Amino acid sequence: MTALSLEIPTSGQATNTSREWLWLVPLLTLCALIVRMPYMGDHNADVDEQLYALIGSQIWQGQLPFVDLWDRKPFGLFLLFGLADASGLPAPWSYQLLATGFIVLGAVLLRRLALLLVDGGIATVLAMLYIVLMTIYGSQSAQAEVFHVPAILGMALLVRDTGHPQAIRRALLAMLIGGLALQVKYTVLPQCLFFGLWALWGQYRAGRSTAELATITSGFAAIGILPSAIVGLFYLAVGGWDEFWFANFVSFFLRAPYPGGRFVALQTLFLAPLIILAIAGTYARFRIRPPRDLASYRFFWAMFGASLATVYLPSTVYAYYFAALVPGALLVAIPFFDREGPFRVIFLVVTSVLLFGLLYYPSRIEASQANRAAMDKLAAAIEPHVDGDKACLWVFDGPTALYSTTDSCLPTRLIYPDHLNNALERNSLEVRQIDEVRRIFATQPPVVVTADRPFTLQNEEVLAHVQSTLAEKYVVIAKERIQHRNLSIWLRRDLSTPGY
Repeated sequence: MTALSLEIPTSGQATNTSREWLWLVPLLTLCALIVRMPYMGDHNADVDEQLYALIGSQIWQGQLPFVDLWDRKPFGLFLLFGLADASGLPAPWSYQLLATGFIVLGAVLLRRLALLLVDGGIATVLAMLYIVLMTIYGSQSAQAEVFHVPAILGMALLVRDTGHPQAIRRALLAMLIGGLALQVKYTVLPQCLFFGLWALWGQYRAGRSTAELATITSGFAAIGILPSAIVGLFYLAVGGWDEFWFANFVSFFLRAPYPGGRFVALQTLFLAPLIILAIAGTYARFRIRPPRDLASYRFFWAMFGASLATVYLPSTVYAYYFAALVPGALLVAIPFFDREGPFRVIFLVVTSVLLFGLLYYPSRIEASQANRAAMDKLAAAIEPHVDGDKACLWVFDGPTALYSTTDSCLPTRLIYPDHLNNALERNSLEVRQIDEVRRIFATQPPVVVTADRPFTLQNEEVLAHVQSTLAEKYVVIAKERIQHRNLSIWLRRDLSTPGY
């Protein structure tokens, strides 16, 4: 009996589950807070969620994603950040605490799956490793993976047992969860398809007729599509269908692939620990200790394969995508962790995590403090020159959070710097990048932010135009260093005072 079973538990089972939750959730929450604390309160803990938070907060100001502020992520992701903003807590604390809750949820769900093969002690350590590895693999703050990975784990719990008496009901619930996950990030589609096919295979083995299987398949598809269909109907009703359709289902295919391809050599080294975990688990499964439930172990391997498809679905693969592999890698590594004797791997893992913390914590805390101090100085230099009406800051390259911290108005619907400076986005927007940049400069933004080191390949035409315009009409009034990049604050010359 798991905590997510749909049956009504007996009184004894309910009591045991309640007792488990009394210690498990506080323990995992404490672990998550300790591991993630160096990032808490740091706007620059990561890049992408600064955009999600900005758009999410603007929802309450009547600004619609895709129509008023552009990005290609699904509406549900922005809604999550909007809900975090509605809590009343200041960003980034609002969305980082929400993300911490999802990290704990994912750890709990992974532990429930691990209990199929190991005892509670090892399962709990695996849950703690999940928290650590998700942090290492780019989900230290509030990347989209923080939110959709727990949904995938929930689906796995519901569909794994195809012989369950309520298998169809559980699978339908899983498809709904998958539909919600699609509204966080569309690249979870391969995982959703895998779980749907797994559930259908179970019904086929149970003797369902072709007509029955067709009906079940239609039901799965309808429920999975439902959340996205509701969002689409909303945009149709408010007159924003064209913008919704382009951002969600067209621009993805227009974005140029990274020249190096999906498989980048430097990322192979970063991916190695997860691959080593999977290989070690497979070796242990055949040579040391076969798992007590081979059917579940095979399911975990198939789930890991579906996760790989999710990671490599986009034409450009970023390192933080690998967070989607963390639960699958841990689950297929279980035979390696399931050891006996005085030197059980469980203790080696705990020791490794502690050593990691001792070596990592001081440098990360120092970096976070430096980021916060730099952001405060940048905001102080910008704020006197911008307002919430017409004097808009423009971040050509730098932290999107500067718009919020300075209470500036927004000069463009393409507010994410990467959309206007990245060469890979050249043909994926509704306008030409250079045309939008010229339009922004025509509005005479009082302050422009640039960085000396780009995150991505740059559109050389756009970059040359920005550099020439800044040299002619702007002057640098402040410089700060954030995440190994030197940021410059440019003030329009006619607003500058003598001495700059």
